[in-house]
Amino acid sequence: MSIATTDTPKPGSTSGTKSETKFDAEAFAMNVARAMESGGKALAAYLKPRESGEVQDRPPAELAEVVKTFTSVAEYWLSDQSRSSDLQTKLAKDYLDLWGSAARRMAGQDAQPAIAPSPRDKRFADPEWKSNQFFDFVMQLYLLTSKWAQDLVQDAELDPATRRKAEFYVQQVTNAISPSNFVLTNPEVLRETVASSGENLARGLTMLAEDIAAGKGMLKIRQSNPDNLVVGVNMATTPGKVIYQNEMMQLIQYAPTTEKVLRTPLLIVPPWINKFYILDLKPEKSYIKWCVDQGITVFVISWVNPDKRLGAKSWEDYMKEGPLTAMDVIEKITGEMKVHTAGYCVGGTMLATTLAWLAEKRRQRVTSATFFAAQVDFTHAGDLLVFVDEEQIAALEQDMKASGVLEGSKMAMAFNMLRSNDLIWSYVVSNYLKGQQPSAFDLLHWNSDATRMTQANHSYYLRNCYLENRLSTGTMVLDNTLLDLSKVKVPVYNLATREDHIAPAESVLYGSQFFGGPVKYVLSGSGHIAGVVNPPAAGKYQYWTNDNIKAANVAEWMKGAVEHKGSWWPDWREWLGGLDPEEVPARSVGTEAFPPIEDAPGSYVRVRA
Repeated sequence: MSIATTDTPKPGSTSGTKSETKFDAEAFAMNVARAMESGGKALAAYLKPRESGEVQDRPPAELAEVVKTFTSVAEYWLSDQSRSSDLQTKLAKDYLDLWGSAARRMAGQDAQPAIAPSPRDKRFADPEWKSNQFFDFVMQLYLLTSKWAQDLVQDAELDPATRRKAEFYVQQVTNAISPSNFVLTNPEVLRETVASSGENLARGLTMLAEDIAAGKGMLKIRQSNPDNLVVGVNMATTPGKVIYQNEMMQLIQYAPTTEKVLRTPLLIVPPWINKFYILDLKPEKSYIKWCVDQGITVFVISWVNPDKRLGAKSWEDYMKEGPLTAMDVIEKITGEMKVHTAGYCVGGTMLATTLAWLAEKRRQRVTSATFFAAQVDFTHAGDLLVFVDEEQIAALEQDMKASGVLEGSKMAMAFNMLRSNDLIWSYVVSNYLKGQQPSAFDLLHWNSDATRMTQANHSYYLRNCYLENRLSTGTMVLDNTLLDLSKVKVPVYNLATREDHIAPAESVLYGSQFFGGPVKYVLSGSGHIAGVVNPPAAGKYQYWTNDNIKAANVAEWMKGAVEHKGSWWPDWREWLGGLDPEEVPARSVGTEAFPPIEDAPGSYVRVRA
């Protein structure tokens, strides 16, 4: 049996060519049987931990918030009959316009589309979404409905918090129901199904069963092929040693590659929400390796992946057993009382609280502070605020109480939902519908290598930072000490990234104004990861500088900003050297008092959630 198909012309070509695609009915039947068998295994993998009691299904705490939010939107529109009527009329008119356009096109006439996707929307990049009348109609119907749903929120009179939640929830729903996510309404998947006689579906459901089993009854979407991506073998390979450890962290010192180094060493405080090797991926992407090659003595904290035993460890414990202990050890190893510091994401927030604590205690331990996509004020904290209110935090605290920790998969899912089309649905389509194994991508492998968070620490973070915004307002209490960022006088290099969904550039800019010393705010191209991990050799993106940190917003700041091509790393190195250029002979790793415990990247980083 064969089906005549028209090959879709590639972008830039002038025409398609007719070809015969062989369809093997027997093979298709066999592949459907294989798919059904794998579907049964997926169901069994889902049910098994529930039957044993290992997993107990309860309605997610967010569900009540979703219902409450959508109820608020509905009440606005339904409370006024004329508003409700106008709403229905608008949608009906859009549908009639689409139907008329489709009818004219079917009659062979030229017709302008009722709506077109954004040129940046990868879901509808395949030419057949426009060339095939059926797929074009389905796509436009979806886009019109999505726009109508988004307008429901935009045009409703809602308080800011409810509007933010409604926008986020509507986006999640519309992303989920996209026709690109289903076999029969995705032209690429249909072509692949015909061409492979359904083998793609058999492969996809096999991967689905494996991913549910790997998630112990929950779907753990694979974003990267783990082959050739092993921590300490293909990633995190910069030579160094673990020279100190306690139950909260391992401290790594990296081996020098230059004859001389800056006198003042660098301490990096990474986030504990993910693992430190985001700064030490493959050698060509490694910020840590680059710093070592630039003549810097680099120390990095590798946080523990905590279990229930450490559930009571608080923000104060993380500070004292993390950066403060690291500073003491670095002083004993190098003889230097002061260090340059750098903090990434929540590690930057921890670093800021540490600096404020040191300032209040009048302890001079730090020469400079660098923040990578980190927030100290949470007024403009972006989409993550959707998950933060008293009810949701209380529900999360109740869940954490039993296990002592927040499982890393839950936090990872929250981050993935901020870019659900890129980080969730594109992999659903590619993995489970097309049956394609994802490529070996170090950054996405790191993204899926989530860590747990202790109950006490995470609760403190959510309440004091996101919910009550205490750090910038001077009301945060840590170790019986009231923190005041205006007393932090050390020079600050404050890096934001332009497309950041986690630490928005607006938030980082506003936060710059709370420090008491000189602040250099720098805006990098790209997002929360790629904007930070941007080695100079790659020649990618750009960064902007402007001394006006008092600008009302990023748009105003950009008017006076100067654009620089490429990575911000050399600019930062020049800034660091300008603060304290003195050099000393390169230091050996460890001392007699702190002998190497094991090779970098250490054992803590290898513990998977």
